Amino acid sequence: MVSQCQIRVVRSGGSKLDYRRAVFSADGKYLMCVSGDFIKVYSTATEECIHALQGHHNLVTGIELNPKNHLQLYSCSLDGTIKLWDFIDGILIKTFLVGFKFISLYASATDELVFAVTLRDNSRAKSQLVSVKLPKSTSQECEAKEISVIFDDVSHFPKCTAVGRQCLYVASVKGVHLSIYYFKTKKIYRLSLKATSKKGANNIFTVVACHPTEDCIATGHMDGRIRLWRNFNHKQEYTYSSLHWHHDSVMDLAFSAQGTKLLSGGVESVLVQWPYGSEEKKEFLPRLGAAIEHIAVSPHGTFYCTSHTDNKISIIDTSLKVSGIIQGLLKGTVVRTGLIVDPRSNGKPGHLQFYSLHNDRHLYNLDIVQQEFIHQAGLQYMDLVKAAFSSTGRWLATVEELQGGEDSVDLEIQMKLWEYQDKSQSFILNTIISRPHEDHITSLCFRDEGSSEKEAPTLVTTGKDALFKVWILNNNYDIYKQSSSWCCDFVGSYHKNQATNCCFSEDGSLLAVSFDEIITVWESNTWDLKQTFCQPPGKIRNLCFGRKSCSKYLVASTNDGFICCWNLLTCSLEWRAQLDAAVLQPDPLSENIAVISCPKGRSNLFLFQPSEPRPFYAQKNICRAAVKWAVFVPKEMPEFVKSESHQWLNKSQLYFLTEDQDLMTFSSKSTEERLTPLSKQLAVEESLPVTPFHLLLGKKRQEEREKLGAQSVRTPPSLHRVYQDSAIREVLHTPAHVLPPASVLCAVFVNSLLISKKSQSPEESKEDEEMESEHSEVDSSDETEEMESHKTFPSAFSVDVPALLPKFQEKELRRIRRTDYSWISSL
Repeated sequence: MVSQCQIRVVRSGGSKLDYRRAVFSADGKYLMCVSGDFIKVYSTATEECIHALQGHHNLVTGIELNPKNHLQLYSCSLDGTIKLWDFIDGILIKTFLVGFKFISLYASATDELVFAVTLRDNSRAKSQLVSVKLPKSTSQECEAKEISVIFDDVSHFPKCTAVGRQCLYVASVKGVHLSIYYFKTKKIYRLSLKATSKKGANNIFTVVACHPTEDCIATGHMDGRIRLWRNFNHKQEYTYSSLHWHHDSVMDLAFSAQGTKLLSGGVESVLVQWPYGSEEKKEFLPRLGAAIEHIAVSPHGTFYCTSHTDNKISIIDTSLKVSGIIQGLLKGTVVRTGLIVDPRSNGKPGHLQFYSLHNDRHLYNLDIVQQEFIHQAGLQYMDLVKAAFSSTGRWLATVEELQGGEDSVDLEIQMKLWEYQDKSQSFILNTIISRPHEDHITSLCFRDEGSSEKEAPTLVTTGKDALFKVWILNNNYDIYKQSSSWCCDFVGSYHKNQATNCCFSEDGSLLAVSFDEIITVWESNTWDLKQTFCQPPGKIRNLCFGRKSCSKYLVASTNDGFICCWNLLTCSLEWRAQLDAAVLQPDPLSENIAVISCPKGRSNLFLFQPSEPRPFYAQKNICRAAVKWAVFVPKEMPEFVKSESHQWLNKSQLYFLTEDQDLMTFSSKSTEERLTPLSKQLAVEESLPVTPFHLLLGKKRQEEREKLGAQSVRTPPSLHRVYQDSAIREVLHTPAHVLPPASVLCAVFVNSLLISKKSQSPEESKEDEEMESEHSEVDSSDETEEMESHKTFPSAFSVDVPALLPKFQEKELRRIRRTDYSWISSL
């Protein structure tokens, strides 16, 4: 039976941090940037993500500070709304419904007025610049109806529009035309350049920026020139001066807060600072790592920041020194290595990125090719194409190839083995193998390292040269020290077919290697061929062994749209299902296998166990883009999901990477759990410095905690109690201005006060018996007799059971029974 949904797909990370210009807070303590349909708030001092503002239902396309309140932030999105946020507390204040798809947003000094570039008629053909009057309303959601069109045809790039000083005019560039609109006079001035010149100049505009205090407009061009325009409100008397340093197009321009500096950046990865008025005394900040996409300046002028094409933001002080780096999931033209999990704890050419999925944070880069990347069209460079970890995380294998040469004769390929050193807490290069195969390497995998240290680590690689090779760690001894290196131990092939995939069984005793349409099974101790499996025509795309109780199965997907499962004990085909699997990923902690198919650009998820051909869970349309890679990641703390169909999320979390390089995952959190971000600020109270009053109460509180801990050991925890405390804490300890409407928390709060009907536990009944036994022997014997007599009754709801007396009446009755009435007989 296939279970449907109730599991949501959420973005875990990987969204572009360089999609739009970042925005500093007024004091420079915070930095806000767009990240998919979120807005992330970072600390400029620690580079930590403080809040992730959630509320938009589509891509966020622009953010701006509220000129009237510097603690608030405006944002716009393709969902047709403008939202107002309190970014310090991470609260959504108000939503304005406009109905247009926004591309960019610009703040205005005028009260409750913003400028935005929208899609005309919600089609991507043409864009228009409009002004939106935001109504003053007490409701949290209101409709903005007053919209005026300023420019009917503008560029859809946000950098091609800028607002002038004191909001007197707005400038927009498109092609070779510069347009300036004055709001008071409502006049438009259009200035044009020739597309090319005799000297080969390319005058197409790429970016525009306005001086904050003077009537000066800076524009960047495709040929790397920067022009400073003045007197542009006179068509015949306008002037401009040219600056030239960039060898390619100028990607962004920005003036400093006081207008004394002009900053420019491009593909050279160099930030250029031009002093305004004496541009010949320019300064440089080179080697920033990647092309500069955006430049932002803090309002108080102490910080700059540059957004780079490798999904990185560099925070720079006014002395042109990098003070901090915020690194997202690296972006590249293609992710060749896929998603792999480092058991111990790629977008930039030649680097392997270590990224924390739990914290959505970059950890560090490992430079594999150890070469400086130079941005130049047509230049060949070494790039990382394959990577694999051993089961313990001690060894890392990487494969790098020279990009640009497809001919196997000129193929330059290297395989490197890295060993993890505990002292340096990083991977150290151990062995370099030049040209391990005569053609491209198609896959590589490690054999799981056993508990015995005598087993040498083993690596298997497959290549298009129709060979698979086994590499082992060989200990070499010399007179000076003990050293070890990797060497080839075995070379295998099958009828000169290309080797495409390889994988080891869970215990490492078997190796499966696919050769085009045939799967071969080899014994890992002797490397003898044990069995071959064939199926109807179709090249093997993915290959994996079953895990745990399903370890006797071998599963493979083919490029003709089938999934096949073989029984290794009977050496026969167990079952075959028709499904075009783009991804086949086993869970290392369970028997589950995840399959993702992408028919017609839609991605569907299926989960099954090899012992049963029917999936036990399915979810369609998990994302808009096609899924390229997926991986199961062990959870830091195992969860206990009540629903049987959701138990595959107990120990592992499934992450997948789309063709847009967005990192997504699945979540089964309930409505109550989704409210927890509202109380994140309570962590600030716990991190306050210790006061003398806290020291006086600290010892007493510690003793209370120890008593509660001892009681919790004896008494099993009550799930209702935990749920009730968390719900009450959510309502009572959260500041009033942070709480959502009462209708949202009403159901949660009321449900937390309800007590579920539960029978008395055996421990509680034993404690009651022990307490009663402390009374007199007569009382205890009477009570024991009554308890035994009660056990003979059939049911608590039976009509034959007499009503029980209250305790005080039972005691009175026992006292009467013990009274001596023998004197009555003497009468």
